[in-house]
Amino acid sequence: MSKRVLVVGDVMTDVIVMPEGPIVKGSDRRATVRSRPGGSGANQAVWLGAMDAPVVFAARVGADDLHMYENYFRGSGVIPMLAGDRELPSGVLVTIVDPDGERSFLTDRGANLNLSAADLPGSMLDDIGMVMVSGYSFFAPGPRAAVQALFAEARARGIAVAVDPASVGFLVEVGPAEFLNWTRGATAIFSNESEAEALTGAIGYEAQLRALGDYYDTVLIKRGASGAAIGGRDGVRVELPAPSVSVVDTTGAGDAFAAGFIAAHLSGADEAGALARGIAAGSKAVQSIGGQPG
Repeated sequence: MSKRVLVVGDVMTDVIVMPEGPIVKGSDRRATVRSRPGGSGANQAVWLGAMDAPVVFAARVGADDLHMYENYFRGSGVIPMLAGDRELPSGVLVTIVDPDGERSFLTDRGANLNLSAADLPGSMLDDIGMVMVSGYSFFAPGPRAAVQALFAEARARGIAVAVDPASVGFLVEVGPAEFLNWTRGATAIFSNESEAEALTGAIGYEAQLRALGDYYDTVLIKRGASGAAIGGRDGVRVELPAPSVSVVDTTGAGDAFAAGFIAAHLSGADEAGALARGIAAGSKAVQSIGGQPG
């Protein structure tokens, strides 16, 4: 793998809450509470680093945390290209994990909201073979303008661009049609079935692949315990099952999947091989707490 992957996305501190049962409004519920590094873009970058893929990560953090995060990412095999924000602190995400492993989020994106074009200069694309952008970067005007300018520069250079929708809630809030227009022209999209349904209105991954294929050359649908599929406007090209594993926490499973697929793809694997590696990474991720490799 000669060229690097550039990942653009959020840096967050994940506060993971695993209650023993339903939350009791106005009273107590015993829970396990843990703090972990997170953020969709950060998760993808760290997973890529753990796979020995050459990866650059661009993001914005609170100025007081800048050196800490730079050291953290370097220690995780990631080249950090971080900007320090003096107005907003680093982002924080509270994850509430149900007993079945499903999770819900309370998000304070903090400094991520101030990502700007100055943080993503065209020179950042030198020696880059693929750009991967978390969908969270499209959900606020400033970061959206910044990543759209980077997209345009990448396409002008013939660099592949991939996007992950990241959040059904935010997709519905901004409008699926808007998101599709903002990201039209990206080479690939990594979506789960819920996100794909929100974007297309189609039920079932085969119909979703075809519908999203009108916007992206390559469409990947993450299907959780059922595996994943890859295709486009002509339908399914490859679909593979997932192994049966014990689910502890699904946080970051999609980020691990994307990292596994991209690492394999840039190493020369075909679509089936890259899909298998993505599924293996996602399956590994759900077996431990947090969105990054342990």
